[in-house]
Amino acid sequence: MLVFIIGALRAIVEMLGLCLIGQGFLYLLAGERRQQNAIYRFFELLTRPPRQLALFLLPKGASGSLVGLLTLTLLFVLWIGLAWVRKFL
Repeated sequence: MLVFIIGALRAIVEMLGLCLIGQGFLYLLAGERRQQNAIYRFFELLTRPPRQLALFLLPKGASGSLVGLLTLTLLFVLWIGLAWVRKFL
């Protein structure tokens, strides 16, 4: 049961990371019109909680790209950590 929960959490973290990467690509492709893109707004909705955590960890006035990079790094570390925990259970 615990292995299933860890696997499910790892899948959620992986999905969030992929949404963040997709959001970054859409940021580059759409430019200023990205807020009109429904997929970009959907990715923004899904990645809002981890981005708020990264904003909490960073000092005030940090740039948006730094927040995205820290969020992706945190998600990657969590994903690797869950894989490591799952391996030893």
